[in-house]
Amino acid sequence: MTGHDTPSGAVVTCALYEPGRQRPELLPLHRAVAAVRAKRDRFVWVGLHAPRAGRFQSVADAFDLHPLAVEDALHAHQRPKLERYGSTLFLVLKSAVVAQHDDILSDTEDDLVASGEVMVFMGEGFIVVVRHGPSSHLVGVRKRLGARPELLAHGAAAVLWALTSTLVDQYLEVVQWLAARVDQAEADTYTAERGRDIGRIYQLKRELLNLRRAVAPLEAPLRQLADPQMSGGDTAIAHALRDVLGRHTHATEQITALVHIVDANLSLALARTREQQNDGLRRISAIAAIIAVPVMVAGVYGMNFVHVPEHRWVFGYPLVIGATVLACSLIYRAFRRRHWL
Repeated sequence: MTGHDTPSGAVVTCALYEPGRQRPELLPLHRAVAAVRAKRDRFVWVGLHAPRAGRFQSVADAFDLHPLAVEDALHAHQRPKLERYGSTLFLVLKSAVVAQHDDILSDTEDDLVASGEVMVFMGEGFIVVVRHGPSSHLVGVRKRLGARPELLAHGAAAVLWALTSTLVDQYLEVVQWLAARVDQAEADTYTAERGRDIGRIYQLKRELLNLRRAVAPLEAPLRQLADPQMSGGDTAIAHALRDVLGRHTHATEQITALVHIVDANLSLALARTREQQNDGLRRISAIAAIIAVPVMVAGVYGMNFVHVPEHRWVFGYPLVIGATVLACSLIYRAFRRRHWL
């Protein structure tokens, strides 16, 4: 099982790590497992992308992974969580990346933030990482760790720290990207006359709530991992994970603050919409009141009565027309004073 595209579509990488460094070649799974068992200070790192059951079963058998955790890793759609099955830790994380949109305030209904899942199995001498969905930012983790032998000296726990740190940094990047768009939407709400403001604000709120559902539940697993007992008594990794926890808390707080801002913008946009609707109704009512005067006069003079008022007086019709215009003008001025027109 070397680094290549498998027939099932899963990209599988299997690498053996010795104290502080990676072996230069990628190894088949059975050889890597044998090398780890021969020397306890080694560990093997297996990476898979959306594996099928048949392909993953060989990995599960090699490291004696629990069937329930294997099922979760295959089907995904899990909340962030940390579970222990014997001596193996099973960690579920959510990934988040910005979808490629030139303009967030467009008419598209597509998601602005794409999410995926990362499942991590960590035990004595191994770490297995299963990715579902977009997680291209994790590709460079192996290379960055390879350049830092002092971290690799901590074994598989260093990989766990690098994965969580990278994902939390990605959360912060997504939050910053969304914050810029929230500011843009807020400016448009206050200044622009745009009929689609509410739809755009709802879109932002939906993305923020989805992001919060992906990010917030990770707090409890990170707190557990920051306990030195959970990380095998490695205080250095525990301190590093506490730093990750601090950045995660910052990301969660920023998301919550953005949700409050979007809620305020939404309330303002709805208030402006109601104000515009009321203004339109006032204008319609004022125009109807002005039109009612000549309609009423025309209705009276349109009746087939013998004795029509002022019918035989030469100034009758000019007087009625003048009185109608005057009445309409007075009504118009009254509505103008009340800013209905």
